[in-house]
This record gives sequence, C-alpha cells and structure tokens, in this order.
Amino acid sequence: MTGISGRRRERFPGFDVVAQASKWDPVTAGSVLARLGPQPDVSFFTPAERAVAAALLDQLLGQHEEPLVPAAQMVDARLAVRQTDGWRYEDMPEDGQAWRDSLSALDADADGRFGSGFVTCSPKEQAALVQAVQDLGSGDWHGLVASHVWSLWIRYGCTAFYSHPQAWNEIGFPGPAYPRGYKNPGIDALEPFEVRDAQPSDNPVRDGA
Repeated sequence: MTGISGRRRERFPGFDVVAQASKWDPVTAGSVLARLGPQPDVSFFTPAERAVAAALLDQLLGQHEEPLVPAAQMVDARLAVRQTDGWRYEDMPEDGQAWRDSLSALDADADGRFGSGFVTCSPKEQAALVQAVQDLGSGDWHGLVASHVWSLWIRYGCTAFYSHPQAWNEIGFPGPAYPRGYKNPGIDALEPFEVRDAQPSDNPVRDGA
C-alpha cells in the first residue's frame, strides 16, 4: 500500500512514511493505514454542519489544494463516540454542542457580513471570518468566549491533521518507533530511513508570525 503525498513533501524528497509500515506492530499499522482509506460516513454532524466544519478546518489547516486530510470526517468520528480531550472550559458547552453552536454562529457571521453561507463564501472571505474570531481574544462571540472557541477548533483540527500519514510526510515524521526503535538519537542525527529537510531555512512558524 502506498502513501499519500503531502502538500509540502518537497521538503523531504522521496520520503513516504507508509513505506515503513512493515516495521510497525500489526495493530498500530492497521490503525494508521486505515486513516488512508475511505473514512466512516458522517454520523454526528448534519450534512450542513459537516460542510461548514470541512471549510473551517481547511482554512485553519491551510488545506487549499488536493490531496486533503479528511479532518472534518475525523472530527465527526470523535464527536460521534464522545471522544473528547477529557476537559473543557467551564463556560463552554460539552464539545459536541460547542461545535454545533460555533458552526452555526460562523454561518450566521458569513450571512450577516457577506450575504452568503460560510461554505459558499470565497476563500478570502472565509479567512476573514475565521480571523475575526481569533482577533476577539477573550471577548464575546455569540455568547461564547472567542478564545475558547478558537481553542476548541485548533485542538480538534490539529489532532486530526497530525494523526494522518500525509501530515507526517509533510513534516518528515518517520512514524511509530515500536518495535523497531531508534538507534541514532541526537541533534540532526537521522535514521537510515529518514530524509533530511531540503529547505531548512524555510521556517513556517517564523514566516507565519
């Protein structure tokens, strides 16, 4: 089974984490490889909510071209079985309800500002709507603390994205260490199956700031 190329895979030319799957224990390999196949049908979000969630998460994760990590389906699967982070802000509803409320509020903002639902807004308009929530900080947003909504979106989005082999390819992460382990620990030390960053001076954290 072959992997899926990441959007910035050129940083680690020739690297494909799935090529190491035979070195993982069978349970782990099965779990990881399942993320590459068709995802379960959406069972928590309504179709309309799922569409807004997908557009929102693609904005947050910078997914603007194929192939895309199916973040919305992965978030939906968590919410369907009430798999949360084990905590929430005291002033926030349970995570599932908080997602429903925030997606509805985002759609309302889109309609009020651009006369269109969030999904049918342009990418630039969507980005402006999402940025407006972050910019509120600890201020009120539709009866919720904006920074707490932002935390909810980011936590679920990043958990979904960085559990996917496509994202691992993008950052050069070689996958599970068990049972093979690592023999070359240390700064800038690489295992035989790892690939050195071809663009070490390109710092996305610095550039984003």
